[in-house]
Amino acid sequence: MTKGPVPEIDVRDAEGEVLLDVRERDEFSWARAPKSVHIPLYELPVRFDEIPANRPLHVICKVGARSAQAVLWLRAQGIDAVNVRGGLNAWIQAGLPLESDGPRAWLV
Repeated sequence: MTKGPVPEIDVRDAEGEVLLDVRERDEFSWARAPKSVHIPLYELPVRFDEIPANRPLHVICKVGARSAQAVLWLRAQGIDAVNVRGGLNAWIQAGLPLESDGPRAWLV
């Protein structure tokens, strides 16, 4: 489940879980995994009370870099967080379901 210093999980193992999506607002609007909670990376410290912390937290972004940063920060705060390897790009490549606020789901 881990790879390097940041604990990771494969997208297929994250399907059906509540995900913390740390991408920007427009990215989240265009396409997201179902059951995603959206808190952009830069807002995590000020929205800490909104972070679901009652079970292991799966964190996702576009390719895995921002979510890896978020995982390191969350773990320093005592939250059991893991990075979704490859981010939403890997999610799409795996053919997993998407939600969108409009017709531009391809713009990830």
